[in-house]
Amino acid sequence: MSNSIQLLDRTCRLKQMRKQGQIPAVVYSSRMKSEHVAVEEKVIRAALKSNAHAIMEVVLPSKKKHPVMIHQVQKDCLSGQLIHIDFLQINMKEKLDTAVAVHFSGEPIGTKEGGMLQIEMHEVLIRCMPNKLPSSLDVDISKLSIGDKLHVSDLEASKDVEILTDPEAILVTILAAQKLDETLEPAALEPQADSDAAEAESAR
Repeated sequence: MSNSIQLLDRTCRLKQMRKQGQIPAVVYSSRMKSEHVAVEEKVIRAALKSNAHAIMEVVLPSKKKHPVMIHQVQKDCLSGQLIHIDFLQINMKEKLDTAVAVHFSGEPIGTKEGGMLQIEMHEVLIRCMPNKLPSSLDVDISKLSIGDKLHVSDLEASKDVEILTDPEAILVTILAAQKLDETLEPAALEPQADSDAAEAESAR
């Protein structure tokens, strides 16, 4: 579990909170009353950059500590500014369903041959005990040639981790580079244009 994040009392209006570098947040679960709090923006941005799906410990203004996950992040669609953070309290004795990032390593053979790498999925859904949660699932794509695909079923996870995403879902594929058909030249359309003009003139 990562370092503790200190949460703050939400004591002022939203505009004043933002001036102080704070973001409104809530900590909730089915077992406790929701706690409306605030968190320092620089702290939560660092946590999101490190691992947005990680389990972390938050310290409430009352000094109570809870293991949580970041459940939802609300951002301004234009500026990207953080608007609100939802923390979900985790029961460390029960399995949880969560998303985990897929990390692709290596340069595919296909891209060296002129193909294009297309990533279809950046994360998959897994189920495991909280203390077994991986930071990512790593997969080597260096052997992929043009036309090759990698499916969810190709991922390797420890025996403690169950992958819930459809095993037939495509993670990544190597596409052949598309070329313009040189037989279709703009000049080939000109006689048709002249013919249309002639027909219009004769119809007058």
